[in-house]
Amino acid sequence: MEITYTIDQVDKVAKEILSNATSKTLFLYGNMGVGKTTLIKSLSKCIGSSDEVSSPTFSIVNEYETGTRTIFHFDLYRINDLEEAHNFGIEDYLYSNEWIIVEWPELIEPIAPKRFDRIDIELNEDNSRTLRLNFKPNLTEKRAKLNT
Repeated sequence: MEITYTIDQVDKVAKEILSNATSKTLFLYGNMGVGKTTLIKSLSKCIGSSDEVSSPTFSIVNEYETGTRTIFHFDLYRINDLEEAHNFGIEDYLYSNEWIIVEWPELIEPIAPKRFDRIDIELNEDNSRTLRLNFKPNLTEKRAKLNT
């Protein structure tokens, strides 16, 4: 799925993402300042949270309650390696059956759940954004089988 939108249309885009997502694990890719956290604010609201959403750049993870579920919002920009992610228990979160939304997820791709949705966001010259949503199976197991 591909959508081009402006920031004032982000709530509509969040609803579209949630109606097309194949899992509760969303990995967001895009340059700094492209609007990942703004999108996560709308996603959290659409999922049912009224909590204040902010970037967990220094805390690594923020939790938002929906009443019945929890949304875990990660910003892994400052994480240096996979071991550091293991040290704060990333796998416990990833396999918690809660909503997981991750900014800068590149380092944790090898331990990602079998199913996750990849969201790529690009800033266009006219200040609009182009978003691509793709279902991504975790290929780690397939790669391991090919190497044996």
